[in-house]
Amino acid sequence: MSVLLEVKNLRTNFYIDAGVAHAVNGVEFTIDREKTLGVVGESGCGKSVTALSIMRLIRPPGKIETGEILFHKDGSVIDLNKLEPMGHEMRSIRGNEIAMIFQEPMTSLNPVYTIGTQIMESIILHQRLSRNDARDKAVEMLESVGIPSPEMRIKEYPHQLSGGMRQRAMIAMAISCNPSLLIADEPTTALDVTIQAQVLNLMNQLRTEFRAAIMFITHDLGVIAHMVNDVVVMYLGRIVEKASVDDIFYNPKHPYTKGLMASIPSLTTTKEKRLIPIKGVVPEIMQVGQGCGFESRCPEKMEICARTTPPLVEVAPGHFAACWHHVKEGRA
Repeated sequence: MSVLLEVKNLRTNFYIDAGVAHAVNGVEFTIDREKTLGVVGESGCGKSVTALSIMRLIRPPGKIETGEILFHKDGSVIDLNKLEPMGHEMRSIRGNEIAMIFQEPMTSLNPVYTIGTQIMESIILHQRLSRNDARDKAVEMLESVGIPSPEMRIKEYPHQLSGGMRQRAMIAMAISCNPSLLIADEPTTALDVTIQAQVLNLMNQLRTEFRAAIMFITHDLGVIAHMVNDVVVMYLGRIVEKASVDDIFYNPKHPYTKGLMASIPSLTTTKEKRLIPIKGVVPEIMQVGQGCGFESRCPEKMEICARTTPPLVEVAPGHFAACWHHVKEGRA
C-alpha cells in the first residue's frame, strides 16, 4: 500500500504569558492510502493540534516550528509546511485533497447559512461546478450519508437539525470533493451511543466507497478497535507508542498504553475484579522537564526517566515505543 501522508519531526509551540507550551513535540507517522490511522490519548495530549498543523490552521500564539508534512499527490510530493497557510496552493489542497471533520458541528457550521449553501460553497470553489450542479451534488452527498429528505434538508439551518444529522452534514461537506485524506477529530464525542455507531459505520462505508484514507482522532479506545488499522498513542505532545491496532490492544509495550488497556471495562469483567486506573494526573505541559512526560505516573519508572526523554525505538517489527526499558534492552 502506497504512502499518502508522512509527518516528520513536527513541532508546534504556543507562546503564552507563562512561557512556551510544546503542544506537539517531534511527532512522526505515516498514513497509507485507503487505510485508517487512529490517534489516541487524553485531552490536551496534542491530537487536535497535530491535525490542525497538517491542515495549516495553526494561528497565533501558535506556530509550527519545524517539521515536514509530506503529501503524496499525483506522483509528486508536496511539503505542506512550506506552503503559505492562506496561499492558493494550500487552499486548493485544504477541503479538496485533505478534508477535516471537527468535533462539534454546531460550532463549525455557520448558523446564518443553510446546510445546502455551506456544502455548495466547497463544491463550487474546488470542483468548479455551476450553482445548479453544485446543488444537485449537495443533495447527493446528503443522501449518501443517510440524511432523509435531502431536498428539504439543504434548505434548513444547522439549528433545525439534530446533533446526529448535523454531524452527518459535516461528513457530507467533507467528502463532497472526494478527498484523499479525511481527518476526523473526535466526530462522535457529542453523540449518543446509537447515533455514534451509525456514524462510525457510515465512515467505514465511505472510506471503502470513496477510497479515502482516514486519520481518526479520539480518546475512546472502543472506537479505535472498531475503526482503525494502525494506532498512534500520544502523551503530552509526544508519541509514546505506535503499532498495528492488534499489537496495541493485545501486546502494548509502553506503561501508559498498558494503563489505558487495563482501565477498559469489559462485558466479561466480574464485580470482584476492579478496573485499574492510571495513578496521578496529567501534568501541566508547561511543567514537563527534560525527562519522560509519563514519569510522575509510571509504575515502572527508573532514575533515568526523570532526566532524559526516551527515544521512540522499534521493539518489534512495525512496533515502536518510547520507553527506557526498551532502550536499555539494546533495542535503540
